[in-house]
Amino acid sequence: MKFPSVELAHLDNLWFQVSGTFCNIACTHCFNSSGPKAQRFGFLTLERVQEELETAVRAGVKEVFFTGGEPFLHPRLLEMLELCLAVAPTTVLTNGMLVSDRIADRLAETEKRARYSLEIRLSLDGWTEASNDTIRGRGVFRQAMAAVARLCQRGLLPLVTVVRTWSDQEEPAALEGFARALEAAGYSRPRIKVLPALPLGRELERSPAARADTTRLSEQALEGFDRSLLMCSNSRLVTDDGVWVCPLLVEMPDARLGSKLEGAARRYELKHHACVSCYHYGTICGNVSAQIEGPAERS
Repeated sequence: MKFPSVELAHLDNLWFQVSGTFCNIACTHCFNSSGPKAQRFGFLTLERVQEELETAVRAGVKEVFFTGGEPFLHPRLLEMLELCLAVAPTTVLTNGMLVSDRIADRLAETEKRARYSLEIRLSLDGWTEASNDTIRGRGVFRQAMAAVARLCQRGLLPLVTVVRTWSDQEEPAALEGFARALEAAGYSRPRIKVLPALPLGRELERSPAARADTTRLSEQALEGFDRSLLMCSNSRLVTDDGVWVCPLLVEMPDARLGSKLEGAARRYELKHHACVSCYHYGTICGNVSAQIEGPAERS
């Protein structure tokens, strides 16, 4: 089968896998199998971040993202954020467990001084302690909600991301549950971004349906489709082991495009399950969110 391919048309989004796959928890659906013992990728240095950021600025980058693993495990993350916020809006994807009062204060100070906006994307997977911690680990829910409270108290309103593990019929109750839980933490009008469970990493172990999925993209499927909506046309991911086409494919050896950002613009064949997800959910890795109504709007 001949797969469709996409080239980097413009570098809108630069991703840094700053802490590699090292994380303080091991979620059952993690798309890149991060965890306390995961060492497929290592930490990026401040110098490497600065070097690739300079390359990206010359290419016209519009937004920067920090992911992992857990980014706040990196001891120089705040310095990296200051570098990036001088040139572009910057987002950190985190489980929130390491956002102490000290870190929250530093983030608020950094955001106030910054030329561009700072976004904190904080992950939850259940609106109760029981439902969340079954997926993310014991004690995670309380620490994540404490981080939500700390950030909100300092005017840093996080974008809360949740992986969809419920049915269509349960959707209204799920969103209402997340809204109520976040309001209880002091987040009066929470922003929630719902993500699909991706057929990658640990999700393949957790879900028989994900393992059985053999769906692939074809040239026919992309006829008339705006390929600029796909991450591979506007994004690149920097790791300590080179540059990859996108965060969703970091476990795929063929998605490595070279050792440096410069020269990593070549075409890429869309032959993985994650490419189908990107095709169906073009904003999956961006910051588009669903606004959940606050108390004043609900009857």
